[in-house]
Amino acid sequence: MVETCVDIGREDLVECAELGVSELVTNALLHGASPIQVRVRGTQEHPRVEVRDGSTTPPTLPSNAEPIDEDDLLLTFGRGLSIVARSADAWGAEIEDDGKVVWFNPASGFADGDGAEGTITGILEGPREQLEGQDLIEFDIRDVPLTSYIAFQRHYRELRREVRLLALAHESDYPLAKNLSDLFGSLEQPLRDGMGAGQIEAALAAGQTSTDVHVVMDTEAATTVGRFIELLDLADAFCREERLLSLARTPEQQRFQEWFLGEFVRQTGGEDPVPWRDPAPQQVRQTSVS
Repeated sequence: MVETCVDIGREDLVECAELGVSELVTNALLHGASPIQVRVRGTQEHPRVEVRDGSTTPPTLPSNAEPIDEDDLLLTFGRGLSIVARSADAWGAEIEDDGKVVWFNPASGFADGDGAEGTITGILEGPREQLEGQDLIEFDIRDVPLTSYIAFQRHYRELRREVRLLALAHESDYPLAKNLSDLFGSLEQPLRDGMGAGQIEAALAAGQTSTDVHVVMDTEAATTVGRFIELLDLADAFCREERLLSLARTPEQQRFQEWFLGEFVRQTGGEDPVPWRDPAPQQVRQTSVS
C-alpha cells in the first residue's frame, strides 16, 4: 500500500491509507469470509483502496451514538469503521453476487469529528422481473470458451464498479464516469439475467472448456445489449484518458466480447449463429503489424 502511494506520487496519503486498510482487513478477517483481497483502484489523482471478501453481508456503518476515546481509536483495530470514516474523503461498500468490496479514498489527513459518511451500493434490489407476457427472442451462442466468458464477466463487474464509485465519490471531476455508470445501470438486468451464467457454471462443473449457450431475452433487452459493444469501447478510452489504476481491455478480451455481444445483435436481425473461432496467434501477429 505504501509502495503504491509512493509510485503514483501520493506520499501525502500514506498515513491514512495504512490506517484505513488495517481496519478493513481486520474487519474482513473478523466478520467476512475468504478469500480476502486487497488492491488499489481509482486514478492517480483519486486512488481508492479496496478490500474484498466472500461475504455478501453489508458492513455496519459507524454510529455517532457511541463516541470512542481518541487514543483508543488510533491504537485499536477491529472497532467498527470509524477509523475508515476519519481516514477517507469518501468510502463505502459495494455488494456483489459472491461477496463485497469495502473501499475508501484515503484523505491527506486524519479528520476531526465523525469523518466521511459511508455509502452502501450494489446488489441490494428485490426479486428480478419475470419475462412472462413480453416479446421474447431465443439465441444460440455456439462454442463459447469458458475462460474467456469468465474473464468477460469479471472485467464487466470491475468496470461497472469502477465507474460507479468514481461517479459516487468524485462526480464533478469525472462527468463521463457518471454517464457510463448510468448506461451500465440500464444494462444491469439483461446482462445479469440473460447471458447464460447457469449454463456456463454447469459446463465448468462438468470439466468442459467450451459450451453452447441458449439464451431467452425480451426484445427490448436484446436491443439494449447491442449498445454494450459501443459502451465498452467508450469505457476503454475513458480508462486510458483518466489513467485508471485498473486496465482497459486486452486485444484478446476485445475480440471475444465483440463476438459474444455481436451474436445477440446478429441473431436479433435474423441471422444464423456463428460459432466462436479464435484467430491463430500467427494471424493475430500479422494483423497487428499490417
